[in-house]
Amino acid sequence: QVQLVESGGGLVQPGGSLRLSCAASGTIFSIGAMGWYRQAPGKQREVVATRTSGDGGITNVQDSVKGRFTIARDDAKNTVYLQMISLKPEDTAVYYCTAENVLTIATDGRPHQDDYWGQGTQVTVSS
Repeated sequence: QVQLVESGGGLVQPGGSLRLSCAASGTIFSIGAMGWYRQAPGKQREVVATRTSGDGGITNVQDSVKGRFTIARDDAKNTVYLQMISLKPEDTAVYYCTAENVLTIATDGRPHQDDYWGQGTQVTVSS
């Protein structure tokens, strides 16, 4: 069973910084893209940033956070990070970690590939 555990959310003043972490646990053989989504109250969930695996991994960052948010990934630890600086009140949301195309072995012994989501961590930017 694969689990994604997020940490690092909290309350921060405008202009402040936070670093989110998300570690995938379980018997994992490989992970495709890992990334972060967010959902603000009354709004749809939106992608924040994603990164594919490997040294040549491809990074995609939402325009509204470019230059302020940086995604990083440690493939050896199955962990993805989101460094957020210059936070704004409009960044307030629940942030969700995601892992795509996670390859594991099912209980029947066959390879199994699926996508997973974390439980979410609250980020509140307010004075």
